[in-house]
Amino acid sequence: MNEQHTDQVLRVGVIGIGWAGQQHIKAYQAVDGVEVVALAGMEADLLAELQGRYGIRDAFAGWEELLELKDLDAVSVAVPTFLHAPIAVAALERGLHVLSEKPIARTGDEGQQMVDAARRAGRVLDVAFNHRLRGDIQALKQIIDAGELGRPYYAKASWLRRQGIPMLGSWFTSKEMAGGGPLADIGVHVLDYALHLLGEPKVLSVSASAYSELGPRGRGGNARYTAMDTKLAFDVEDFASAFIRLQGGGTLLLEAGWASYRETEDLLDFTVYGTDGGAELRAVGASMTPVADLRIFTDKGGVNADYAPVAQPGLAHQAVVDSFITTIRGGEAVWGSHDGSLALTRARVIDACYRSAAELREVML
Repeated sequence: MNEQHTDQVLRVGVIGIGWAGQQHIKAYQAVDGVEVVALAGMEADLLAELQGRYGIRDAFAGWEELLELKDLDAVSVAVPTFLHAPIAVAALERGLHVLSEKPIARTGDEGQQMVDAARRAGRVLDVAFNHRLRGDIQALKQIIDAGELGRPYYAKASWLRRQGIPMLGSWFTSKEMAGGGPLADIGVHVLDYALHLLGEPKVLSVSASAYSELGPRGRGGNARYTAMDTKLAFDVEDFASAFIRLQGGGTLLLEAGWASYRETEDLLDFTVYGTDGGAELRAVGASMTPVADLRIFTDKGGVNADYAPVAQPGLAHQAVVDSFITTIRGGEAVWGSHDGSLALTRARVIDACYRSAAELREVML
């Protein structure tokens, strides 16, 4: 941290003031002993409005100016993906803890730069994987970890939209700025919670396909995901699937789609088959649905014993920020285990999927 405080308040800056950045601001505001002291964002009117609404001391157009502050302890990085690595590395080099939006970076190599910087600085680098913290996913995790399903051997997971391309023609649909389409955007969430539920098995290989059938024709947006006039080409996929081989013989089938001719409501789901039981989680409405339909399929003494566990809503970004602050307060003894390396493994798998899709072959990791 830049400067030792005489009080115990953690002072935080938020870089990026779009939807994600605003979730970070609100979450920090709800944590005792944490103060958001600075914002950085290019939208002048919105920047001024947020500064006034939340009583934030400093506001800057450029992130570089924010990092010059002497009393910061940590920053949130909630900007387009191509800026994650340069901002996070600069912040870590100044001795700040960093909470970055997902994915960690455009590529695994960029993510490695961030992890290396965190390790050199001895600071926390966390990435916002909020869906693993959903109440229903946590409930299912407890059931799997307790051995109720036996050994999981096959799983499939997806996040699918009918018309959900985020801001057609914006940085989201530029490979240079985003690193990829739905596989990198929402698919990385699916990959994260699926591997989390399965106990973090090592990924051995991937065989993936990527399609770009609707976005280039201006289809796949809606009122929530507003289309924008732009000169940027749509050069990412709008649907991807991957067959992922796991250490120990298990497999994971992953799908991520911004746009396809399917049911109107978004779907976030996870299905697993184990040697002693199975489970199905379906959130129709995806992230807008607080608690998914969760069912467990098993038997006792050959008699059907299926049941539906009760799960509570998760806390979304609040849970991510709470964990980040708890880790910082845990001191150097825990900082080393929060160096971004888990998020880096996700990025390496996504890289392999894109390579597999481009080269029409299975790629080993």
